[in-house]
Amino acid sequence: MIEKLSIVIPAYNEGKTIHLILDKVKSVNLIHNITKEIIIVNDCSTDETEQSITQYIAGNPDLNIQYFKHEINKGKGAALHTGISKATGEYLIIQDADLEYDPQEYNDLLKPVVNGYADIVYGSRFMGGNAHRVLFFWHTIGNKFLTTLANMFGNLNLTDMETCYKLFRTDIIQSIPLKEKRFGFEPEVTAKMARIKGIRIYEVGISYYGRTFLEGKKIGWKDGFRALWCISKYNIWDR
Repeated sequence: MIEKLSIVIPAYNEGKTIHLILDKVKSVNLIHNITKEIIIVNDCSTDETEQSITQYIAGNPDLNIQYFKHEINKGKGAALHTGISKATGEYLIIQDADLEYDPQEYNDLLKPVVNGYADIVYGSRFMGGNAHRVLFFWHTIGNKFLTTLANMFGNLNLTDMETCYKLFRTDIIQSIPLKEKRFGFEPEVTAKMARIKGIRIYEVGISYYGRTFLEGKKIGWKDGFRALWCISKYNIWDR
């Protein structure tokens, strides 16, 4: 039985879009009357992110929004660590502060859980018939390469290890010691989840409205090499 979903939103210099994604999260009606807990972690933004968040909270007193701020920039993974530790819902989902993912699809990820099949659900950008912006050939190749390696080591058949949309049973994700401070979060958490005996991991197709670098996309080729290192580290040496 799920009564509350925690929505963890790491934010760094997303002042132009954070209120828009919060509007989208607000508009979602979750299945089975599940309530929402919104946890925003501002990773020491240098733009108007904090002002946008505080104004939004003041203008929406009916929403359950918890706001936390890092005094120094630590990275997306570190912001997720903070948000995960504060979650009180039975399940939690990760939501980027940009507009690349559609919160209306939370219910698609929740269905395998409420139907009693899943403990973890990944939202895949590479399966199903949902809208997918055409961008970055080499990013796609790199993503599929990293996903294949993660699958080989973890004995999984994921199609999109690097996806933002990951839905976790909160007690499970909170019990795992997470170390990666930046974009290494994805391969680390995938490796550690795959080792849990009896874990039930599902995938569902989601939409993807990707950004270009001019539009604010932050992940780059250095993060790809870090992900490769993390796959090796957390599947071989740090077991």
